[in-house]
Amino acid sequence: MTTRRRIFGFVGAAALTVTSALMATSAMAQEVTLRLHQFLPAQANVPRLVLDVWADNVERDSGGRIKVERYAAMALGGTPPELYDQAADGIADIVWTIPGYTPGRFLRPEVFELPFFVEDARAASYAYWKLNEAHMAANDFQDVHVLGTWVHGPGLFHTSRPVTTPADLEGMKIRGGSRLVNDLLTRVGAEPIGMPVPAVSEALSKGVIDGTTIPWEVTTALRVAELVSNHTEFEGPALYNLAFIMAMNKDRYESLPEDLRAVIDANSGLEFSVFAGGTQADADGPARQIAVDRGNNIITVTDTADWDALARPIYETWVADLESRGIDGQALIDEARALMAEYTANN
Repeated sequence: MTTRRRIFGFVGAAALTVTSALMATSAMAQEVTLRLHQFLPAQANVPRLVLDVWADNVERDSGGRIKVERYAAMALGGTPPELYDQAADGIADIVWTIPGYTPGRFLRPEVFELPFFVEDARAASYAYWKLNEAHMAANDFQDVHVLGTWVHGPGLFHTSRPVTTPADLEGMKIRGGSRLVNDLLTRVGAEPIGMPVPAVSEALSKGVIDGTTIPWEVTTALRVAELVSNHTEFEGPALYNLAFIMAMNKDRYESLPEDLRAVIDANSGLEFSVFAGGTQADADGPARQIAVDRGNNIITVTDTADWDALARPIYETWVADLESRGIDGQALIDEARALMAEYTANN
């Protein structure tokens, strides 16, 4: 073998050795891959501003030993109502979803979805996590490991024609955000239409629905301000809010090394829940401005007496429903209100 060939042979072998060492090091560093599955497009506010932040922090704090693969818009298959069970069954390692997508299954979280109940998303997200620790983790969410619980900013009407009073909704087909909102819509003579958020744009553009109930921040990704020109807000507590959960497969969580579980824990829980709810609420302003800039009709209802009267029997029905299942619904309402007031008083 010539000297030149011996040198090339050595360099090639050395390069292969270094490459193999780097690959081995990389394999050791990246010990865990977690699949995070959710229903919104990757560019929507929650994935960008909440879920990606959480995932990036976990990857950083683990020193690269955890990699979080992000699957948007149901990329792993299934439908949004199946997400909770995907986490419970291990189809996905982590999910972000709405418990109310399966109406009547997760009853305690619905306390934050009662109409005209929540005024501040951070306060409600704080209360939601506290109630999760006290009541929900061992009951409603016993099949998963809960990472965060929060609510979005004020839900409101976005409609093809103006809505100022309950009577204005009569005969309209409205996508309702929850079963309790659907109850309210039925009581005013509207037709509640159930559909996941991603279907709203097409339904509005084709006239399948006359309007939808969503918070401002979601309207950007769905182009709602382009599809309807009327938006009805409420002074004080919101028309409604939705309760979210971010959850992890229990076996997957418990199988992690103790130090990596600690990384997950440090980035989850109360502070994360308040951050998530507050971040969603903060995104309402820029989205609302889009409607303002387009010259859309934004109605603010300041006299809510008729709406409050409409909501009262919904509370009574909800409490009775929970009582029939052995749950003290009124105590949950009182506890949630006290916790929201506690957060407000201290912040």
